[in-house]
Amino acid sequence: MSDFDAVKIGLVSVSDRASSGVYQDQGIPALQAWLVRAIKNPITWATRLIPDDAPGISATLIELVDAEHCDLVLTTGGTGPAPRDVTPEATLAVAHKEMPGFGEQMRQISLRFVPTAILSRQVAVIRGKALVINLPGQPKSIAETLEGLPSANPPAHGIFAAVPYCIDLIGGPYLETDEAVCKAFRPKSAVRVR
Repeated sequence: MSDFDAVKIGLVSVSDRASSGVYQDQGIPALQAWLVRAIKNPITWATRLIPDDAPGISATLIELVDAEHCDLVLTTGGTGPAPRDVTPEATLAVAHKEMPGFGEQMRQISLRFVPTAILSRQVAVIRGKALVINLPGQPKSIAETLEGLPSANPPAHGIFAAVPYCIDLIGGPYLETDEAVCKAFRPKSAVRVR
């Protein structure tokens, strides 16, 4: 039995080609590998590999939050400017609140590597008591945006540092992180003493 709250995480890889078997999905395995290193809590997974279809993406997000009761849902893929990239629109369509800082920070991190980061349209939203975040499609970019660039000059905070406190504020479980991977930030008054 763990001393940490259980958390349910939904992972959605949005790709026409991976969902039809043209190539192996890399998004979900990359997300799971990073999250297992970063989070100390026991995790239950709900994973979905789906095509780039706005109604299908929205329906999947609603299912993961409303029926599966995920506390956190992370998507990967479908956030560029191409006609089939509709993940942000599908995510905003099911939102109760938008959380623009997550997308802004992801683009700031990615801009340190490629000028085309400005073409990325990731968004984050709250639906009910769940945080839903669109992440980039490439495993390397996923890790960079989640973890940040702590050794860069100047360092860049990863978005995951703010995820546990956001989940606290919306009534979810208390997430604890491995500080060697990603230190969760909370105000002192919100830190749970063990």
